[in-house]
Amino acid sequence: MTPAARLSAAIELIETIDDQRVPAAKALKEWGTAHRFAGSGDRAAISGLVWDVLRRRASIAWIMESDTARARLLGMLKLERGLDADAIAALCDGSRFAPAPITEAERSALTSNSLAKAPAHVAGDYPEWLDPYFAEVFADDRVAEATAMASRAPLDLRVNTLKAKPEKVLASIAHLGATPTRWSPIGLRIELGADARNPGIHAEEAFIKGQIEVQDEGSQLAALLSAAKPGEQVIDLCAGAGGKTLALAAQMQGKGRLIATDHDKRQLAPIHERLSRAGIHNCDVRTPKGEGDALSDIRSSADLVMIDAPCTGTGTWRRNPDAKWRMRPGALEIRLKDQAEVLDRAAALVKPGGRIAYITCSVLAEENGDRVRAFIGRHGDFSVEKPANVINGLGERAYLFSRAVLISDEGLLMTPRRTDTDGFFVSVLRRSA
Repeated sequence: MTPAARLSAAIELIETIDDQRVPAAKALKEWGTAHRFAGSGDRAAISGLVWDVLRRRASIAWIMESDTARARLLGMLKLERGLDADAIAALCDGSRFAPAPITEAERSALTSNSLAKAPAHVAGDYPEWLDPYFAEVFADDRVAEATAMASRAPLDLRVNTLKAKPEKVLASIAHLGATPTRWSPIGLRIELGADARNPGIHAEEAFIKGQIEVQDEGSQLAALLSAAKPGEQVIDLCAGAGGKTLALAAQMQGKGRLIATDHDKRQLAPIHERLSRAGIHNCDVRTPKGEGDALSDIRSSADLVMIDAPCTGTGTWRRNPDAKWRMRPGALEIRLKDQAEVLDRAAALVKPGGRIAYITCSVLAEENGDRVRAFIGRHGDFSVEKPANVINGLGERAYLFSRAVLISDEGLLMTPRRTDTDGFFVSVLRRSA
């Protein structure tokens, strides 16, 4: 397909997403199935165009003074891809499979309009109802923070230290252009261009042998900051597919007792195969049955309970940009209730002197510091570990990391702008001895 034909396909897909109200990933998959003539490079390029439009939807509509699929695509080429009006016109020349020529109104918008007077939620590309929440956390920096959250994320890998050392894995996947991550000592990063295909990590020998897992650097750091130690009893209370469970097991060096569970047994489905590939033998996966408590035999005995809390996912918008436009206030209210419940459940599992690592992939104070304060108010025998002490677990990287993250009395917040990771909040809560 020509570059112009890819633009036409992207416009068609955006119209489908709008008209049928389907998730972008589903629409892209169905389009690929229906257009098998399109090669993998074409599909990757078209996907990149669609995702970039979704990332910048509000600012594009402001620039173009129109919210049609075509207008959004043209505006994205200016704002995200840096093309000028002439370059865009060259692609939209009305030839076979190309978009129709740009109009005078479109050329004027592309040439003259800017975001200089746009409201914060428009310039930052997030729903207007979230503006007070972003202002509470980021104040005048909210546009810059949200703009970084609208960028494309790199592909991060975590080295499984039970099976390999980072330098060995780095050499084995050098052909993918991987480099060490900035903060995580066990992370590798592959930068991806606008039209780049995700590399076939699952076909790499290092992945097949269990030496690497796909995991954002922020998620790696969240697990590292929990400071799980060999010989401890550790519970991953919201284990899901097991990403942080695997990270905890590596920190524990295969020693001690690791229990993984989740209220939704469907989320646990992939964890068994992942544990086997990673060479983890000290993990007990407990699948909930009916209304029974999978941890009914455990009370006040865990050294560490990790809570990868159910949340709105605002910190992961780089990877799921259409989610932000589908988010509604009611979703936040539900998550706040879920978070309070899982924190209270964790409190009953921690032994005196033990700790809870409360983690969200959200940047909203309501899900982060507010939930921690409310928890402390209900459980006076818990206190917040000083974030500076928690960060010290990163060793020689701790000082610079502490300068980058947003620190509060309740914990620390990573963001794409500050740490070049997904948005993660981490708070460690210790029970009095």
